Amino acid sequence: MVALYESLKIGFKALGISANAQLAPDERGEQQEIGGATWAGTIAFALLFAIGLFFLLPAFTTNLFKDSIPSSLAFVVIEKLLRIAVFLAYLWLVSRLRDLQRVFQYHGAEHKTISCYEAGLELTPENAQRFSRLHPRCGTSFLLIVMIVAIFVFAPLGKLDWQWLLISRVVGIPVVAGLAFEVIKLFGRNRTKRWARILMWPGLKLQLLTTREPELSQLAVAIAALEAVLRFENPAEVTEAERAVMEVGA
Repeated sequence: MVALYESLKIGFKALGISANAQLAPDERGEQQEIGGATWAGTIAFALLFAIGLFFLLPAFTTNLFKDSIPSSLAFVVIEKLLRIAVFLAYLWLVSRLRDLQRVFQYHGAEHKTISCYEAGLELTPENAQRFSRLHPRCGTSFLLIVMIVAIFVFAPLGKLDWQWLLISRVVGIPVVAGLAFEVIKLFGRNRTKRWARILMWPGLKLQLLTTREPELSQLAVAIAALEAVLRFENPAEVTEAERAVMEVGA
């Protein structure tokens, strides 16, 4: 959970840099920046939206039919299937937005570049283009694993009163996310083994929604970004704790 928190902190910082880069200079020609309060409010809204849509809505909806569900296990399974359905519908809708198509191309470029680096090849757009745009440590796969891990975490709690049901889903998020984080690292370390490939298959296919085939110019951008990181961090010299955080970056 600590490594996941560090990864999220880096991710939000990167989003802030990206958002500020989109702002036009002011009348004095100086680069503007989003205010701290505005950025904090944006992050808070995004987190509340995600928790509400993917955790609270499925739990509340399933609870409406609690008396018709025969067992605690069935209750949890139905809730999680509803959550996965909401998640898939959300990804499909987002993938249809024109403005995100180019973002998804850069997402594919990121995966190809990481795979090229992990294969030990020279980082060129042509070499990176040879690799798949799907990667076993993608955040899309991670979110699907979160949905599945939640079944095993919440199943022992059974059917709860609605207020305790909602509280348990919010409080349990760090536990579920931490366990899912370890699972996706396990898959990444064993990606060449048959059992790992079978278990990774659903998450990889889900990435077809959130990645697109990149152009060579986009691969050049992804390579420049990776090389900038490598100038400061040599993966061969980092500790195991640091490596855990770096793995999620893929």
